[in-house]
Amino acid sequence: MRAAYYTGDKGFSIEAATAVPPGADSVRIAVAYCGICGTDMHVFHGAMDARVGTHRVIGHEMSGTVAEIGAEVTGLKVGDPVVVRPLAHCGICPACVRGHTHICHNLKFLGLDTDGAFQHSWTVPAHTVHKIPADLPLKHAALVEPVAVACHDVRRSRLAAGEDVLVIGGGPIGMLIAMVAKRDGANVTVSEVSEHRLGLARAFGFTTLNPKDADVAKSVYEATGGKGADVVFEVSGSQAGIDTMTEAAAGRGRIVMVAIHGSRPQVDLFKFFWRELELLGARVYEAADYDRAIELVASGAIDCEAMITNVSGLDQIRQAFEALDGDAQAMKSLIQCS
Repeated sequence: MRAAYYTGDKGFSIEAATAVPPGADSVRIAVAYCGICGTDMHVFHGAMDARVGTHRVIGHEMSGTVAEIGAEVTGLKVGDPVVVRPLAHCGICPACVRGHTHICHNLKFLGLDTDGAFQHSWTVPAHTVHKIPADLPLKHAALVEPVAVACHDVRRSRLAAGEDVLVIGGGPIGMLIAMVAKRDGANVTVSEVSEHRLGLARAFGFTTLNPKDADVAKSVYEATGGKGADVVFEVSGSQAGIDTMTEAAAGRGRIVMVAIHGSRPQVDLFKFFWRELELLGARVYEAADYDRAIELVASGAIDCEAMITNVSGLDQIRQAFEALDGDAQAMKSLIQCS
């Protein structure tokens, strides 16, 4: 067995590793594919060394098959194709007691706070494992985790069929949010500065706007008869995106904050008062979001092939991160771990 350890300073070391036998309530998974996400890129840049250290297996957007199960595990058997919802909650904090385990006060994210999936074999708590249909390609199943993020974001927005949606930022998560929102009957516009990504968005059937060429808020108002967007998803992580979200929202519109901003942005709170706007936070996902994501991926509602930019072997993980770094055209890069 081998594993790719992040070693700091944009480095990885491919090392021999020992498969961790599952405890009574754990499952060992033979990892097939694992995607590189934005958080992994932050680790690669050294921004999370204080949290992950410099000898950790990262990665969490994975798919695989059950290799071994603990004595107390039910509902799973060796050979089952699965994905992992990589959240370990404490069960006793106020958030957990209220049933909001995904925002547990002591939440551990598998692949950041513990070793993750960029390895041949990964042992995880059984409660994090979701079975997937046997005919779902494991390459496509590796997209379930980011699709679950999109499902949670859209669910938080209380989106209704026929509403006008603006997605600010057409990266992987923004594009998946747009797909889920369209599936739920929304009229979707994607705002993005990359012409390549705009072309992809148009191929998916979305209206597109480039803030370099157009006043996004003005264009949205014109397209909606002066109303504005009923729901705005801020996925860009930029001050420009923050400015646009309040300008483009309809009266009593809902704004979902998806992006993680590295510094405190300036927000026009007067707009919230004047137009009775709502700002909703959306963090990771819940079990129901995973179930829906599996359904959407398995049904073909998510164009997984179009979303996957490339697949690299575990030995090429550093090159894959380097290629993805700063690539405004890439969507989802996968590492084949098997």
